[in-house]
Amino acid sequence: MIRNWVFFLFLFTAFCVFPKIKSENYLDGANVTAIVKSGEDIWVSTYGQGLYKYSIKENSWFNYSTTNKNLDNNFFYCIAANKDYVWAGSADGLYILDLKRNEWRKRKFSLGGEMGNWIRSLCYNPKSNVLWIGRFENITMLEVGKQRYIDHSLMIDNDSKSNNIKSIKLDGDSLVWFGSESGTHIFNMNSNIEDKRAWSYINNKEGGFNDEGQSVSVSDFVFDSENIWIATDEFITEDNPKFNLGGIYKFNRRHNWQRISQKDGLPANGVYCMARVGNDIFAGVYNFKKKEKKDYGKGLIMLNRLNEDITIIDLNEIRIQSSKITALFFDGTNLWIGTDNGLSEVLIANPIAHWGGQIPKSDNK
Repeated sequence: MIRNWVFFLFLFTAFCVFPKIKSENYLDGANVTAIVKSGEDIWVSTYGQGLYKYSIKENSWFNYSTTNKNLDNNFFYCIAANKDYVWAGSADGLYILDLKRNEWRKRKFSLGGEMGNWIRSLCYNPKSNVLWIGRFENITMLEVGKQRYIDHSLMIDNDSKSNNIKSIKLDGDSLVWFGSESGTHIFNMNSNIEDKRAWSYINNKEGGFNDEGQSVSVSDFVFDSENIWIATDEFITEDNPKFNLGGIYKFNRRHNWQRISQKDGLPANGVYCMARVGNDIFAGVYNFKKKEKKDYGKGLIMLNRLNEDITIIDLNEIRIQSSKITALFFDGTNLWIGTDNGLSEVLIANPIAHWGGQIPKSDNK
């Protein structure tokens, strides 16, 4: 009885101290695909409205697009930036903004043919001054200082999907992970890119991903000192109900795999994106409809890394109009949430556990 009163008092105090969540909405109607920060600027890529720069210092937005006649493309899948350059990936190559000259140029790639110019993921390593470029076919390592591009195929056993790169993330100072449509590649950055011993590959065979599904398509990563958290796509049909099962996989960097899915409390098995905030992982999830062969956003969840509790975030509390969460980025203070209908900035200083979310019960449906 005493514990119940203490718990009630704690909740009452929390709601009184934090009566309202501080959030701002931007870019109404924009289909946000990626968000990064460089210095005092937030860069956002969209599919349809070009690229946006938000100056934190000046609290102002600037748009590069065909509408403003300062860019010849509006459709981008990813973005990366440093103090000298901004890189944006399109279906027609890599767009590069020289910030000192305020000039755009475009880089095309010969290896991989036409599909090799579909840039789906970018990841900049400030320590080595290297940009990793994930393409529909092959990857490229750009040594930014030398402006040297090195193309490399990641195809395994003639499986073309192993060379279709969807996501790239740095794991500390030595490793970089590449998510493909049939597994994940890991590269030791202390080695030469052409050294086969520096590469390893994990798919859903021989114990990887619990041997679940016909294939596994990796959409994002989150790292901590003990585990890799891997977001995967859901893609199933009536003819092939076990093709891509989706879910979030917890991998202990050795042999143990655990899949977190709807039966554990996720609203849906497809995962668009993830971001780590302290002991929590935020993820945008979706459901894939077999008959329609179409994905439908199912909102935002918070997964506790320590006890694996799942909280469904009430999007009304942060005034988000769409349940399709397409991009997430934590800048150290604010969580930036991109959707297919705009961008939101949420102050994480407020305890998100009190956002009016609910702990879902296990559901085997």
